[in-house]
Amino acid sequence: MSGSDELYPPAQYGWGWLLLALGILAVLVLAAWIVIALTRPKRRMELSGSAPLGPTRMDEVLAVLRGEYLQQIDRIEAAYGEGRIDAKRANLELSRTVRAFVNEYSGIEAPVLALDDLIALGVHPALIDALHRHYYPSVFRRGPAIDPALGIEAARRVVTAWN
Repeated sequence: MSGSDELYPPAQYGWGWLLLALGILAVLVLAAWIVIALTRPKRRMELSGSAPLGPTRMDEVLAVLRGEYLQQIDRIEAAYGEGRIDAKRANLELSRTVRAFVNEYSGIEAPVLALDDLIALGVHPALIDALHRHYYPSVFRRGPAIDPALGIEAARRVVTAWN
């Protein structure tokens, strides 16, 4: 055999390439975890202590929840009164607020359900009335929005009457 007919073993890759590939995989896994962690809905209330939620404790938690949502309604009312948002935006924010309250209070996925779906579920009449008379017409129909003053009172009724 001559020198040109000799066989050579296949070229081997160095450890650096393997470490680079593993590093890229680790970065991708970390990025996916960060995206998932940052896009999960935030818990609004953290219960401290290990006391079971008895009737008194549950009433306290629900009172805090109601207070938070009534404050949100007050903020929407103030923003509308100061002219920072228009009537249509105020009604949209009120609709989002009462739907979020119902979701957090009862677990019903009100933020993503249509009015017909909520009616079929038999939710509290205060929510149906507020959506039907104040929020849907103001948000979805053409023309001027409904004055949010009545929608604000309807939102407060939903938050205080829901059980």
